[in-house]
Amino acid sequence: MKGKVSDEEWAIRVDLAAAYRLVAHFGWDDLIFTHLSARIPGPEHHFLLNPYQLMFEEVTASSLVKVDVHGNPVEPTPFITNPAGFTIHSAVHMAREDAHAVMHLHTPAGQAVSAHEEGLLPLTQTAMLVRGDLAFHDYEGVAVDLDERERIVADLGTKGAMLLRNHGTLAVGANVGECFVKLYFLERACQAQIMALSAGEHINRPPQGAAEQAAEQGAVGLTMAANLLAWPALKRKAYRLDPSFAT
Repeated sequence: MKGKVSDEEWAIRVDLAAAYRLVAHFGWDDLIFTHLSARIPGPEHHFLLNPYQLMFEEVTASSLVKVDVHGNPVEPTPFITNPAGFTIHSAVHMAREDAHAVMHLHTPAGQAVSAHEEGLLPLTQTAMLVRGDLAFHDYEGVAVDLDERERIVADLGTKGAMLLRNHGTLAVGANVGECFVKLYFLERACQAQIMALSAGEHINRPPQGAAEQAAEQGAVGLTMAANLLAWPALKRKAYRLDPSFAT
């Protein structure tokens, strides 16, 4: 695929493939059943999605499938795409000009917190940094009904992350790296919450106003940390793990 697409598209493909490999490395994958996507610049709103047949540790920059807003492959491909992945991701990509990357997971911790009545609690610094940017969408069954797209968009609003109730986690970013780091913080917060609540009933709550202050700090600091610090380091890690993702 390299040389057949623009340099800009190839760079996005490499970043997205790196994100797939890192999801597999962190143990966040659910066999083949979740999805990360990235939009290709241009008026067509084409976006890249994982080939449905591949495990995340098999995804490469060239194997990513470019689809249009109707879910049809833009170019010939031997792969198929996940219809639920298309429904969720196309909804966000089409509605949000700032949504250049969208990532959705089914981790046990993320699903557990999504099923908790109070959602994500302000129990850890990690949770407090992302909690102010978190939306919620009620479960409607496996996301194959295109009518659900408008409700996903309405519930997400301008937020950068979402708990899909009884389902999992979702993050939105201006680029792949920013989206991945948001998702990392959300997933870590969910994992810590499950561990804290499992440890006993005596939970220490933060002082009044601390959660709000942390949310304000996260709104500024997470994006900067993702783009300048964390994502470049994570990409280097992906290359060390297996550089074949960039082919």
